[in-house]
Amino acid sequence: MTVLDTTVVNVALPTLDRTLHASSSGLEWIVDAYTLVFAGLLMLGGALGDRYGRHRALPTGLLVFGAGSVIAALAGSVSQLIAARAVMGAGGALVMPATLSILTAVFTDPAERAKAIGIWSAVSGLGVAVGPTLGGLLLEHFAWSSIFLINIPVAIVALIAGRRLIPASIAPRPLRIDITGSTLSVAGLSALTYTLIQAPSNGWTSSSTILTGVVAGCLLVAFVTQQIRRSDPLIDLRLFANPRFSAASGAVMALFFALTAATFVLTQIYQFVLGYSPLAAGLRALAPALMVAIAAPIGAKIAAAKGPRLPITTGLLLATGGLCLFATANPGSGYLHYMIAMTFVGLGIGLSMAPATQSIMSSVPPAKAGAGSAINDTTRNLGGVLGVAIVGSVVASAYKTGLTPATTHLGRHLQTLAGQSVGLATEIARHIPGSVGRQLIVGAHHAFVHAADQGVLFAAAVTLAGAIVAVRRLPVPARVPNPARQPLDTAEQPAAGTA
Repeated sequence: MTVLDTTVVNVALPTLDRTLHASSSGLEWIVDAYTLVFAGLLMLGGALGDRYGRHRALPTGLLVFGAGSVIAALAGSVSQLIAARAVMGAGGALVMPATLSILTAVFTDPAERAKAIGIWSAVSGLGVAVGPTLGGLLLEHFAWSSIFLINIPVAIVALIAGRRLIPASIAPRPLRIDITGSTLSVAGLSALTYTLIQAPSNGWTSSSTILTGVVAGCLLVAFVTQQIRRSDPLIDLRLFANPRFSAASGAVMALFFALTAATFVLTQIYQFVLGYSPLAAGLRALAPALMVAIAAPIGAKIAAAKGPRLPITTGLLLATGGLCLFATANPGSGYLHYMIAMTFVGLGIGLSMAPATQSIMSSVPPAKAGAGSAINDTTRNLGGVLGVAIVGSVVASAYKTGLTPATTHLGRHLQTLAGQSVGLATEIARHIPGSVGRQLIVGAHHAFVHAADQGVLFAAAVTLAGAIVAVRRLPVPARVPNPARQPLDTAEQPAAGTA
């Protein structure tokens, strides 16, 4: 549920564009408000779970997530929806690290733990991939609010089942809660995301963009400095000195940067350029979703036999190839082109996710399972935030420039509106008769496809860089520990006489 909500809203972007009259930056904020707060609070959520009990953090997060979903469903404006998505992100920040840390504590046998993490990775990866399909199915039969209301029954079932099935789990030596670090991380990431999203409309070299960029940099530097000086930091930056940990974290971030960026632009291409309905667009996202599900267990098996470097690097290279193929699209490209490209991306994500997650969690002591889970989830969500913000900004800037020749016959006000998003341009063109309207539609479609190509190429560069880092940083041999020789950590072993 929490992972799916990072992408389920993507297929609804054209609907929200028409219903709430959202601009391009507004659409980016609807997507990023959730993942930004999610990423910014994950470390705090993991620390709270370690200290007060992961079995308590999970239901608390579910309640907050459910409340945010109801508020989102009732939103009547873009700003209200953005605020509700932020509340959902806060709930997800409690839920997500609790899930992986509970698995780590329950499955004390290393072989069983690896299987559990493999299944967790497959399900979470599948949640990202099937989001557009589920969203399209709901939008075909119900109002756009249904994509948020669907969370309510899931949360209720999880609360009831969790109370009966999930054992108590608290870190033996929990750290103090770092409120200052959490505040600095959220503020710094928010300022950075705001700078990237608003830059196309404010101007990349404008004083406001430079000012907010400097503020973001100062806040993030302050966060890193505070974490280095603190004896019990929110993020133990020393973990990144471990090549296995840092390379795997970079791979997760690169993969989700690419996936969220490609999904963000592709759902708009399917509906605005190719003319598919939300359901038809969502169904066309099934191919990469199936590849994630098929490749995830294969990646885990390869990592068990050969170590994590081979599946992680191969997955990143497959994703890079798929994105490069995506970027060769032209206005005449049909669904087959995008399907083949995204199939390679899904295959790469499936191969990489379980080995990368296992590498991260095996580098963290069991007593810090919540923190390790939170770091894994933070890199995943931070990749998603930056993917939408950076690639969305690249696409918005390129689209605005490419649309200029098609708007020469329009007034200044209509030119400004058409340049905000391809959805607004299409809506304006429908009210302009004759050749001028047709020219605007064709020009908007051409401009958006070429802009999407540029944005996706940027994402391909990120995954290629991740592959290079994985090859250079993952140790050789970097094999998954032999279960027969791996001792149990006494801090997480069950007491004598307990199940």
